[in-house]
Amino acid sequence: MIDLEKCGFATKQIHAGKHENAAGALTPPIYQTSTFEFASVEEGGRRFAGQEAGFIYSRLSNPTVNVAEEKVAALEGGEAALGTAAGMGAISAALWTSVVSGDEIVASDTLYGCTFSLMNHGMAKFGVKATFVDFADLDAVKAALTEKTKVVYLESPCNPTLKVVDIAAVAAIAHGYNPAIRVIVDNTFASPYLQQPLKLGADVVVHSATKYLNGHGDVIAGFVVGKADFIGEVRSFGLKDMTGAVLSPFDAFLIARGLKTLDIRMEKHCANAMKVAQFLHDHPAVDKVYYPGLEDFEGYEIAKKQMKKPGGMMSIELKADRDTAAAALNKLKLCTIAVSLGDAETLVEHPATMTHSTYTSEELKASGISEGLVRISIGLEDPEDIIADFEQAFAGLV
Repeated sequence: MIDLEKCGFATKQIHAGKHENAAGALTPPIYQTSTFEFASVEEGGRRFAGQEAGFIYSRLSNPTVNVAEEKVAALEGGEAALGTAAGMGAISAALWTSVVSGDEIVASDTLYGCTFSLMNHGMAKFGVKATFVDFADLDAVKAALTEKTKVVYLESPCNPTLKVVDIAAVAAIAHGYNPAIRVIVDNTFASPYLQQPLKLGADVVVHSATKYLNGHGDVIAGFVVGKADFIGEVRSFGLKDMTGAVLSPFDAFLIARGLKTLDIRMEKHCANAMKVAQFLHDHPAVDKVYYPGLEDFEGYEIAKKQMKKPGGMMSIELKADRDTAAAALNKLKLCTIAVSLGDAETLVEHPATMTHSTYTSEELKASGISEGLVRISIGLEDPEDIIADFEQAFAGLV
């Protein structure tokens, strides 16, 4: 049996999670079952008591889901991983496992809209306070920490402005203040192929596996990755009791399949994105391009330090108001107007209208999300065709 610890990324993405099955199938089977048989009442009791290994009920664990979990854990360099029914299921399960009423979260001021809403509106109802800080200002991060801080939460690159946060620096500040603070990083935009936050000092990684991990736009899923004892807590409390956001065996099967090509897909996403970013950077209708691969991008040096490549995501600032920007986007023919990201297709969305519509106008401004901001997930099409589509759509703005 191969020692995956000594193997490279591509080998891990293909072989991690493989176990023998009764039929000897090369591809792990889909265990589409809700419950599992016990040979006796006594055996069932031992499994429930944790005295014997084995499956009990698919809300707790499932062989097909385990395959995907083991792959993601191996790729992120974590001891264990937990699959959930959505990215928000992973985020909320991890957070609810980490805090109680009276605790505080220090979070980046730029986050995915639903994550922001969960912290600012949802968790506040249960006595959990979230303080939002510009994580580019490390002094501000340090100043926001209190004895009640239990979680420091961030994305990098951030959604949708692509702000890059120095993960190692933030983790050092949090752990220097209190080693018990849990640093959680949403690694969705980068994927484990480009960035591994656990190696940079983070305690926990969360993913919307709907995006790059699956990569084909046909699954909704999430993952939490970290130390085995914490993942066990998230499984038994955050998932089982608090959210019930259970990943289905079929979706886990699709994710495990998609993960086999993650490195190849990410290389193409990144190559395409660089070409498109350079084109948009010089377009007269574009005021600014937010892409970690451009040298004039504010987070360029940090991205070079902690990311293998700058990724497939970018945002642009059009020289247009909300209605004019929408009219230009409506002219796109190849690129698809849709939320989500990380698919084979190039996806374009307007954050102020769509993914971040839960923000008030004041919150949008504070997060740097303008009415002319457009988020782009660069797909796997020929880059020349993507560029030509933007060129024709933006022609009326010049």
